[in-house]
Parts: sequence; structure tokens; C-alpha cells
Amino acid sequence: MGWIKSIQNEIKVIRERDPAIHSDMEVFLYPSFKVMLHYRIAHKLYLKKHYFLARWVSQRGVRKTGIEIHPGAQIGENFFIDHGNGVIIGETAIVGNNVTLYQGVTLGGTGKEHGKRHPTIGDNVMISAGAKVLGSFTIGENSKIGAGSVVLEEVPPNCTVVGVPGRVVKRNNLKLVREDMNQVDLPDPVNEDIKGLQYENSQMANHILELEQELKLLKKDLELVKSNEHEK
Repeated sequence: MGWIKSIQNEIKVIRERDPAIHSDMEVFLYPSFKVMLHYRIAHKLYLKKHYFLARWVSQRGVRKTGIEIHPGAQIGENFFIDHGNGVIIGETAIVGNNVTLYQGVTLGGTGKEHGKRHPTIGDNVMISAGAKVLGSFTIGENSKIGAGSVVLEEVPPNCTVVGVPGRVVKRNNLKLVREDMNQVDLPDPVNEDIKGLQYENSQMANHILELEQELKLLKKDLELVKSNEHEK
């Protein structure tokens, strides 16, 4: 994709996914747009092994936007960062097409190991605010990571992940389109567990009451038997 075509595509993606943008000119002030311009230049320099220049361009982008994308990261088309302050993408991260990240997301490693140490993000994935994806594994396509989640292991395609550590709470074969990618309508496994415990506790309490009632009736029957025997 040529330079002009790339800029036009960035404008189109941002306007499609952020309703707060009202004109193409506003896009030029948008952090996601600025950081992607810096990243594209830095990535080309990185591929040519101009590592110092690549990092210099990259760090200029960090200072202007608060978003840190290592020039070695591989990012696909239609990538979007919404209100991206605090977003960090590591050197060996691979990001697919049509991926959306929100503020505070980290695509990081788990230590000082060498080689592939950052996650691979499949196509059409949404990672919500504050989520951390740490390690060299894959987030399957069409998946959704809930806000504040910490994901430490592979996620199959078409899944919803929430919690610390993150766990899959929903999986189906339906593709998540952008209109469905909100950060609110996510399952709450902790709340569901609490509701389950409350239901079981209620059932147990009712069973105990029934046993107490039966015990009272049994005592009355025993007292009646003793009374009849005494009269005899």
C-alpha cells in the first residue's frame, strides 16, 4: 500500500470507529493517526536494520501521543487505537487486520527472554481498556478481551475473555463485527459464581427448614405414642 493510500486508509478507519471525529481534518490531531505515521516510518527503518534511527522516530511518536509501538512490531491493516494513552506494543508482537485496542492495553512479554516473546493477535480482535496480554501465544481471530483482564495463555478463536488471570467465558462460531465490539456487554464470571452460590445456599436453607418441620412432626408423633402407652 502506497504512502498516500495508507494515510487515506488511516483516516477512513478512524472516522468509522470513533463517532467523536466529525471531519477528516480532526483525524490529523488524533493520537492513533500520529503514532501510526511514526510507526510506519520506524518499521521500514527497522527492517533495513537502521535500529537507532527506527527507535529515534518511534520515541518521537511516544512523546507526542503516549503510545509506544516498538518499530519491530508487525501490524496489519485497519489497525485502530482508541484514546490510546498508555498503550504498549512489544518488539515481537504480531497484530492482524481490523484489530482495535483501547487505552492502557499492553501487548508485552513475561521476562527478558530472547526470540518471540510477545503475543500474536488474530484478525478482528478487540482488546478493551487496561487489558494486559503477556507472553508469546496467540489470541484467536474474532475474540474479545474484557477491560482490565490479564491474559497469560492462548485464546481460541471466537472467544470472550475476562478476569485476572483471564479465562474464556464465552465461545461461539459467530463473527464479532465492529458494531458488536463494545466494552460493556461482557459476562461477569465472578458475579455468576456468586449467584450460583446464593441459589445453592437458598436451596440448602429451604431443605433444612423442611427437615426441621419433619423433625417437629416426628417429635409430636413420638409424644402422642408415649401418651397413649402411658394411658394404657
